[in-house]
Amino acid sequence: MTRLAAAHHPLTAAAMVLTAMATMGLIDNYVRVIAETTGLWQFHVIRSSMCLALLAIYARLTGAQLRPRRWRPVVARSAIMSVALVTYFGALVLLPISEVIAGLFTAPIWVLLLSAMFFGKSLGRVRIVAVLAGFIGVMLVLRPDTGSLTWLTVLPLLSGVLYALAQIATREWCAGETALTLLFAFFAALGLWGLVGLAGLSLFPQPVPEGAVGFPWRLWGQMSAAAWVWTVAQALGSMFAVGLIIRAYQSAEASFVAVFEYALLIFAVFWGYVLLGQTVDGWALTGIAVIVGSGAVMVLRDRGAATATPPAPAMPEAATGPEAR
Repeated sequence: MTRLAAAHHPLTAAAMVLTAMATMGLIDNYVRVIAETTGLWQFHVIRSSMCLALLAIYARLTGAQLRPRRWRPVVARSAIMSVALVTYFGALVLLPISEVIAGLFTAPIWVLLLSAMFFGKSLGRVRIVAVLAGFIGVMLVLRPDTGSLTWLTVLPLLSGVLYALAQIATREWCAGETALTLLFAFFAALGLWGLVGLAGLSLFPQPVPEGAVGFPWRLWGQMSAAAWVWTVAQALGSMFAVGLIIRAYQSAEASFVAVFEYALLIFAVFWGYVLLGQTVDGWALTGIAVIVGSGAVMVLRDRGAATATPPAPAMPEAATGPEAR
């Protein structure tokens, strides 16, 4: 099958990812409120149902197409992404959160490696250094306890690999799909995993600790009013943020876009300070500075390359403009 040509708008892609990270950093601060009275799999089913319903209504009102142009790439991408996130949530149950997040944030490194190994992308030393510097910044912020590493540590690393592959697939396999189509497929896959989790807990009930600690093991909790409010906020915010991330990966090379996802840590720290008064130490501030620096290097490098390279001739009947979607 011939892949449709992909657009290349790196600065727009960077802006979209940063906006998405700011949104996710805000709403994720309140997952603990949801977790107090809700089950993890219940949350996935309810949030996905809300998102799918809203996307279907939007498509009906605007005449937008939800059906994929090519089913197999979209299904494959959604399956990989959903397994990545389910693995991530499973790791949260078994490992310290800093180790799990650090594992997921290896994704930009895997994007570099997979892009070069399987998609023939030329990476360049500057891009490699920027991604590695960003990861070092993440380590300075999180500082995972290396003394507690076990074989289970492979779980967050696996989630990072799968997440990276799914984001590469967004551009390499699904460049001709609309963001709405990929968004619908993504939430459908997460909703199915929610149903699988509920079925598993129904067949094999687990002891459920009180409060947020019982989040992964709770079958179907009696959600508080606050939990409902923040679940709705999660549905709206995640649709907006994930939609932006999809468009970003369709708009620029995955190895460029991936480094800007490190900004999630920056926004999580920022919102934690603004909303909860949480402060960070000097090491974390240094890490944040390194992350910001790595993103700035990527933007300046790409802008310089765009200035030095003459524009390519227009392709007839291009399939990537808004009118073609």
